[in-house]
Amino acid sequence: MSDADAHANNKLRISWYSFTIFLSSAILLVLEITAGRLIAPYVGVSIYSWTSIIGVILAGLSLGNWLGGRWADRGGNERSSGIALALAGVFSLFSLMALTIVAPVLQNSQLDLVSSSFLYVLSMFFIPSVLLGIPTPLLTTLALGMDSRAGHIVGRMHALAALGSIIGTFLTGYVLIQYFGSRNVIIVSALLLFLLAAPFFRRTPKTVPLTIVAITIGLSSVIMARSGFSTPCDQESNYYCLRVVDRSDDAPFGTAKALIVDHLMHGINHASEPGMMISPYVHLMDELVLNHFGDQQDVPLNYFFAGGGAYTQPRAVKALYPGAGITVAELDSAVTDIVQKELYLSTDGMRIFHRDARTVLYRLKDEKFDVIVTDAFHDIAIPYHLVTREFVQLVKSRLKADGLFTANVLDAFPDPKVVKSLMKTLQQEFKYVDIWLDELPQRQQRMTFVISASNNNIIQDDVVHARRGFERSWYRINEPLQSTGTPMAELPIFTDDYVPVERLISNLLLTAEGR
Repeated sequence: MSDADAHANNKLRISWYSFTIFLSSAILLVLEITAGRLIAPYVGVSIYSWTSIIGVILAGLSLGNWLGGRWADRGGNERSSGIALALAGVFSLFSLMALTIVAPVLQNSQLDLVSSSFLYVLSMFFIPSVLLGIPTPLLTTLALGMDSRAGHIVGRMHALAALGSIIGTFLTGYVLIQYFGSRNVIIVSALLLFLLAAPFFRRTPKTVPLTIVAITIGLSSVIMARSGFSTPCDQESNYYCLRVVDRSDDAPFGTAKALIVDHLMHGINHASEPGMMISPYVHLMDELVLNHFGDQQDVPLNYFFAGGGAYTQPRAVKALYPGAGITVAELDSAVTDIVQKELYLSTDGMRIFHRDARTVLYRLKDEKFDVIVTDAFHDIAIPYHLVTREFVQLVKSRLKADGLFTANVLDAFPDPKVVKSLMKTLQQEFKYVDIWLDELPQRQQRMTFVISASNNNIIQDDVVHARRGFERSWYRINEPLQSTGTPMAELPIFTDDYVPVERLISNLLLTAEGR
């Protein structure tokens, strides 16, 4: 082979190495983003679950880079890269089977959400990330033997790895998951890794690739038998895993269905009785409106809902108060679609924005509402920008003088630090702020608290009895709440610059009560 031919051949091989590094780096980030969706139905989505995902995958990548460098110094070659890539494909598929094995164990355990999130990701994606970290130092070392421009080669490979990671991130988050589903994304990623590995086996005995193919076929059969390729989601949207389940047992008669968003139930809708509010916290919000406005119920009220969820309350308002103005800001259009199709919702007469609630409320500068409801808290992952003083100021500016603000928050009883901080924040803008519960538990547990705020105090009693619907009572717990547990003076006022909600709900994240 002439020098020119050798140079051209080396140039072609370096280009192939570069493409391999680019695509394998992209696939690693595809797996990372998809990991968040795969574990969401079991542990939800929070800064802690994403910390586990990013930390585990970076740890695997770092170990893989180190192993790849050692392998390169000890005679690693193209076949070594092929083996690493093919095994990464195998273990990417295995992640789906690992989920079927690990999920039942962790769901029945008493582990906290942080530990569970870590173990899910560790069992599913640590080994693939290690294997995908190996080819970059291996192929970079091989390329350095074909080109004397060391800085050029190293810089090129690092840049392509970073570019692949960026494209993999955006492509997965914006396109792949919502159009193809998380499990299909994993399967295609594994197939791409097999295709990427194939050229590296061209001078290898057929027994190696055939063995990998046999392992893959056998593994796929086991995964299929364990239903590892089937998703628990009825629909995967840009944001959530959405499921609809039958909850007729919770209704006194007839048929009822609930919307499950990731792993939290977001409301129960009755098929024939739109005004029936089965969830106590939704019922309470309506009773607070009844108590607050009294005889003014004859005058249609104007409602704004920050978060639609199962649309249980907007649907009930539409049925119970004909003529009421109903504006809903629901971030995810897929939520609205599935509730219309499966949970008996008619949006006629509702104004719906599929944008962030705070942005929508800010843009509605010329409107005033009688009632503003925040029901956008997703499990124990709290949207920070909907609890800050700046948001409260925005709410106050959009409420009429005698308007009512209500919100529901999941927190730990008997010392709900987030609730207490939110109470303290609301007190900066509203004269009357109350915290309500439908029961007073005898032990520490996770509860749904309802917060009401207004500058017009109507409710004098510490107990609210239901005027209609289910026979229920709710208790104002302001005084015992402020005198129990963490002193109010030690808790922060939430601002856009400082919203330490994860620290304040750490007892839910680090104990079994948060499950």
